[in-house]
Amino acid sequence: MAHFVIMGCGRVGATLAHTLEDAGHSVAVIDQDDRAFRRLRTGFAGRTVTGVGFDRDTLKQADIESAYAFAAVSSGDNSNVLATRVARETFHVEHVVARIYDPGRAEIYQRLGIPTVAAVRWSADQVLRRILPEATISGDFREPSGRLILTEVNLHAGWIGRHVLDIEKASRCKVAYLTRFGEGMLPSVDTSYQQGDTVHVMLPVANQPEINRVLATAPAKESE
Repeated sequence: MAHFVIMGCGRVGATLAHTLEDAGHSVAVIDQDDRAFRRLRTGFAGRTVTGVGFDRDTLKQADIESAYAFAAVSSGDNSNVLATRVARETFHVEHVVARIYDPGRAEIYQRLGIPTVAAVRWSADQVLRRILPEATISGDFREPSGRLILTEVNLHAGWIGRHVLDIEKASRCKVAYLTRFGEGMLPSVDTSYQQGDTVHVMLPVANQPEINRVLATAPAKESE
């Protein structure tokens, strides 16, 4: 069981809190308006903290120091990014994500190393994909036989700057597309993996653990 901190108790925040609690995790939800907690179901066992999500004392009340992940999904882009930076840079939370309403800001934030999710209909699902361990992610699509799955993968920072073809060769999977600065793009032979990219691959379900292991490890150094 892991601990998750969510900033913002709107529709997305409440959905995240319920989903994580149902999965057996502990959850703390932060919101400036305590009336927002009415969106949480009766019997919600998580912690509710009234306060500003980027305030250090407020985050400590939410037990940010033991958090596996932090998701900022309030209605304010600047607040979400600021809170995410505090969680990562001050409290060293490895898994963070900020929901962004203005797609034009996505490039700036991603260059700061902050994963972002556009405020779209499926934003709760997209946030979960970035803060839950890979083993809990079911994937975007399965072909009828169930043998192949289209899903996101997490890459070690050592892959930054390497060609997509290098990723495919090492992992023996097919890169279907990248999400870069909030927009999807089809890779070409010249496409390299950049910081902030989300990589979507088609892979055999049976090979998923090994592929995740390979990509979570720094690539072998090229021969001189």
